[in-house]
Amino acid sequence: MSELRREDRDLPGLTVLALLLTGPRHTYEMQRLMVVTHKDFVTGLPRSMYHAVGKLEKAALIEVSDVEREAGRPERTLYALTDAGRVVLRERVARLLSVPDPDATLFTAALSFMGVLPVADATAALAARSAELGRRAEALRDLPALPRILLVENEFELARLAAEQTFVDGLRADLDSGALAWPADLRELEVPPVM
Repeated sequence: MSELRREDRDLPGLTVLALLLTGPRHTYEMQRLMVVTHKDFVTGLPRSMYHAVGKLEKAALIEVSDVEREAGRPERTLYALTDAGRVVLRERVARLLSVPDPDATLFTAALSFMGVLPVADATAALAARSAELGRRAEALRDLPALPRILLVENEFELARLAAEQTFVDGLRADLDSGALAWPADLRELEVPPVM
């Protein structure tokens, strides 16, 4: 199993990549879309967005697609996802879905952007996560016998792991049965207008 890398934890960057999958946007529009679509796991807006855009452009994961100049409005640079950016986006989301981490926000972000993956890849990533959750729970069950007061945090962790595994397995079942609608193209999704 792979481990999460530092760049996997960059939620503003991940969000920029995911939002640009739906088409070119300027940074302010991306920031507003995050608010409208409740991407509350991205913190530090709007500064974190501008920083992420600069970093992603430097890494050639996004590129300038156009510059808008409307009368009486500031100039706005539109960014688009590059082919390399599409690959990185899918790799990061798959890794975040696959690898459990103490920071639950990372899994929340991965679930939010799970639609960037083909159904088979999302299902495989969730299966890997479920297996790892099971391994971690088993390791906790194998701890030496000690007074309960010394291991009550392990009881909590076992309950948390079991609840997450139940959720993940249910989501996999919904993917397998087709109960979870999956767009062929993310641009087909109805997104609220950005003011």
